[in-house]
Amino acid sequence: MSNIKLSLDTLSKFVGNGDIDGIRGEIAAAKEVLMSGKGAGNDFLGWVDLPTRTDEAFVERVEKEAARLAGMSETVVVIGIGGSYLGTRAVVEALAANDRKEKGANIVYAGHTMDPDYYAQLMKRLDKADYSVVVISKSGTTTEPAIAFRLIRQHLEKKYGKEEAKRRIAVVTDEKKGALHSIAGAEGLPQFVIPDNVGGRFSVLTPVGLLPIAAAGYDIRKMLEGARRMQKECAESRSLEECTALMYAAIRNVLYRKGYKVEILTSFKYGLRYFSEWWKQLYGESEGKEGKGILPYSLSFTTDLHSLGQYVQEGERMIFETMMEVKASTREYTVPKDAENIDGLNYIAERTLTYVNNNALKGTREAHYDGNVPVIGMEIERIDEEVLGEMIYMFEYACAVSGYTLGVNPFNQPGVEAYKTNMFRLLGKPGF
Repeated sequence: MSNIKLSLDTLSKFVGNGDIDGIRGEIAAAKEVLMSGKGAGNDFLGWVDLPTRTDEAFVERVEKEAARLAGMSETVVVIGIGGSYLGTRAVVEALAANDRKEKGANIVYAGHTMDPDYYAQLMKRLDKADYSVVVISKSGTTTEPAIAFRLIRQHLEKKYGKEEAKRRIAVVTDEKKGALHSIAGAEGLPQFVIPDNVGGRFSVLTPVGLLPIAAAGYDIRKMLEGARRMQKECAESRSLEECTALMYAAIRNVLYRKGYKVEILTSFKYGLRYFSEWWKQLYGESEGKEGKGILPYSLSFTTDLHSLGQYVQEGERMIFETMMEVKASTREYTVPKDAENIDGLNYIAERTLTYVNNNALKGTREAHYDGNVPVIGMEIERIDEEVLGEMIYMFEYACAVSGYTLGVNPFNQPGVEAYKTNMFRLLGKPGF
């Protein structure tokens, strides 16, 4: 049984039974296109059955390399951008926030920016750290991670010497070609494959995410177990009501057609802020094309209730909200009682922070609904490896079905190349 459920109470005045019935056929057709492999982008469907295709030998190899890296290093630098970075950070930060780390390396990130100030701070940290590197790139020539790898490899060799530096690098790249594949082959670096039929934003459950997540000390077997559960739900469901992913895709498209062009993913769990960043890439790159698509945005509550919360409550009515509600916390604090009560907080003295946070969530949900913001409630039992595996697969499946329903290819990203072409021309790259 899934650990993720939708609550539709705060949708009732925006989406009726007739709306849901009216789109059932389109969602079913989109699911059929996805599962039959006959739709646009069908050469990138390797993620669909990836959880059940992942075998024991592969998991053992990933775990062994992750343990080797973490065993020699207190820190692992993950070099990547977009899907080669966001999935890892989403999972690692969500689990770290829930104090589930018992072993493994600290994870830091490079290759997702070209800001020199960021690298100045990172290098200063690496000067003092015992570290290794996981570099992730399909081609090995994507500008941001390629620059980062040059910088960090130089630092690594200067700190440890060339031979020891080789022991501290693992590569995730194309199986047969590309600059990074060539470097790994020439220098005998451990190498893991990014499957040809899995696009970057759908790659969390490949070595792209599993290797660094395992190096951080988390249980990738449980992640895959959760993903398999959601894969089974999505594949075997016969109606929207039986499948969280299909119902989510349906509601999003109904609201889009009613003029709600912006979706905000919100949570009262601070550790999910990078999960929201991963979700933004997944939906933004998959749906935002051909002049169509819902703009994905995210807010972290209660922090952003004191800034953009004003716009959500009273701004232009083009927003709908998906509010993630996590039922269980792993740690707890109680508001102390104070004899003088100068701050007036004794009315919640001896109450837990979970109690206060949950009531902030309920109050916000009611306020947004009253302010004519459609709110999709997403109830999540807890945050651990298993549930994150479910969440990743659920959002991926819903994204593919939603994209096909929208009438676009959910698996390409032609617009990403526009800035690169201009940047290469300005930098004087040959051929541009």
